[in-house]
Amino acid sequence: MADDESVLAFYDAFAADYHLIFANWETSIEWQGRLLDGLIRSRFDAGAFPLTVLDCACGIGTQAIGLARQGGYRVHATDISSQAIDRARREAEQAQVDVTFAVADMRSLGQTVAGEFDVVIAFDNAIPHLLSDEELLQAARELRAKTLPGGLILASTRDYDALLKERPEVTSHRVIATPEGKHVVFQVWEWQEEQYRVTQFIVVPQGSEWQVRYYSTLYRALRRETLTQALSLAGFSQVTWLMPEESGFYQPIVIARV
Repeated sequence: MADDESVLAFYDAFAADYHLIFANWETSIEWQGRLLDGLIRSRFDAGAFPLTVLDCACGIGTQAIGLARQGGYRVHATDISSQAIDRARREAEQAQVDVTFAVADMRSLGQTVAGEFDVVIAFDNAIPHLLSDEELLQAARELRAKTLPGGLILASTRDYDALLKERPEVTSHRVIATPEGKHVVFQVWEWQEEQYRVTQFIVVPQGSEWQVRYYSTLYRALRRETLTQALSLAGFSQVTWLMPEESGFYQPIVIARV
C-alpha cells in the first residue's frame, strides 16, 4: 500500500472531517444504501435474504450504515483506520442500526475477519491505495477468500481510464452550505507516472476568518482492465463494470461473482 503509515495517517486524521466532502452526508448515506440494495437484490433470489455483507473499506460508515438501514442485511464493516472505525461505530449507534465493526487491512482479512459473506463491498476508491500489482492481487485473493460460493463483490473506483488521459491537477471547488455555515472543498493532484498524490483541502469559517485544513495521501491510477485481471486471477468470474450512466453512482462499479 502507498506507504502504510501515510495512508493510516490520512484516514485517521480525516475521520473527523470526512462527512464535510458531501453536500449532505446523511442524504448520501440513505441514497447509497438504496443504490447498493438495488444492485444486490437484482442479483440474488428473494429467498436468499437476509444476506451477510462485509464492507472491507467502510471509512466512517457511509455504505455500511446505508445498507443496514435497508433491511435484509447483516453487515460487518472493517477499515484500516482505527479512528474511522471509532467514528463509524458511533454513527451506527446514533443511527440505531446493527452493524459490527473491526480494524482490518484488506490485504490480510483472513487474519482478522472470521467466516465468509454473501456480499463483499469496497467503495469510494479504496482499492487504488494498493500501489503494486502484487498488493492488488493479494487483496483480491483475500476478498475472494471472504466471499461465499455464489456470492458477489462490488467495488468502486474513479474513472482512471479517462483520468490518465486528462491528468487533472485540481478538482473544481464546491461551496457546501450546512446549518453550521458554508465551507469549501477541493483537491490538488500531483502526478508521477501512474500514481498521484491527492491533497484534500477543506476551508471552514472560523469566526470572521477562514481556516484551511488539508489531508494528503497516495493513489494508483488503477485501470479497469488491471483490476479485472486481478479479480479474475484471484478466482472471481463474470467480472463486469457499470459506468455511472448505467448505475447512477458517481464512480464506475465493478461487480464479480464467485
